Amino acid sequence: MNAANVLKLIADTRPKLRKSEQKVADFVLAQPNEVIHMRIVDLASEANVSEPTVVRFCRALNYDGFQDFKLTLAQALASNSAFEQFSMNRKDTLLEFKQKIFDSMIGNLMSTREQLDDAALEEAIAALAKAQRVEFYGFGASAPVCADAQHKFYRLMIASAACSDPHMQTISAVTLGEGDVVVAISQTGRTKDLIHTVKLARDTGATVITICPRETPLSELATIPIHVDVEEDKDLSTLMSSRVVHLVVIDVLAVGVAMRRGPKLVDHLKTIKRSLRNLRQTDKRLLMRRGEYNDD
Repeated sequence: MNAANVLKLIADTRPKLRKSEQKVADFVLAQPNEVIHMRIVDLASEANVSEPTVVRFCRALNYDGFQDFKLTLAQALASNSAFEQFSMNRKDTLLEFKQKIFDSMIGNLMSTREQLDDAALEEAIAALAKAQRVEFYGFGASAPVCADAQHKFYRLMIASAACSDPHMQTISAVTLGEGDVVVAISQTGRTKDLIHTVKLARDTGATVITICPRETPLSELATIPIHVDVEEDKDLSTLMSSRVVHLVVIDVLAVGVAMRRGPKLVDHLKTIKRSLRNLRQTDKRLLMRRGEYNDD
C-alpha cells in the first residue's frame, strides 16, 4: 500500500471513528511524516488524547497496534516520497518541471495500480470480450482516450466507436441493446451530458462500464464501475495525469480481451501488422536481416 492509499484509508474511516479517535486521524492526515518518528506517547500528547485511544485508532484501521501502523505508514511514505504531486511554479527550470511532471505521473500510475478492483476488471473484460458492439463516451480530455480505445478494440475485431459529441452520443445510446457495451470515461464523474447519455444507454439494456472516481453520479450509474481516483493539484496536472492513467486502464482491458479471445486473434493481429507494412518507409537492409525482403 502506498502513502496515498494509507491516508485515503484514514480519511475514509474517519467518519466511523469516535471523536477522540478522529483527533488522532486528523493529526496523522495533517503530519504523516512527523508521525513515523513519534512514540505512542508523543502522538497521544500532540493529538490531546490518551494512549489507549491511539491504540483503538490503529485497530479501527485493522492494524495490530501503533507500531504495526507506524511501520506501514513509514514504508508507504518511503516508497512514495519521490512521486509527490506537483504544482506549477513560474520559477521552475525546464529540468525541474520535467522532473515534477514525470514523478507525478509515475506516482499516480502506481497509486491507481494498487487501487484498481481486480474483480471489476475481470467482469469488464468478460463483458467486452463477448460484446456485439462497444461504444466509448467521453468529453474534453477524455475524448482522445476514447479515440485511442476505439483504435485498440477495432484491432481486436470488435465493432467499436468513439463519441465525444453529445448529439452523437445520444444517437448511439438509444440504438444500443442487450449485448452491447458502453465505456464512459470521465476525470470528474460529474459531466451532465455524459450522465444523460449513460442513462439512455442503461434504459436500452446495454452494459455500462465507467472509468471515473468513486462515489460520483457517473459511477453510481455503472453496471461495472472501475474506480480511478487521481489525487493531485487541480487544473493542468489533473488533466495530464488522468488522461495517462485512463489510457493505461484501457490497455489493461484491451490486453485482457485479447487474452480471452485466444490464438486466432493473435494471428489476426499479425495479419494487420503485415498489411500496415506498405504504409511505412522500410529499410531494405533491416528486412534482409529479418529474412523478410523480397525483390520480386
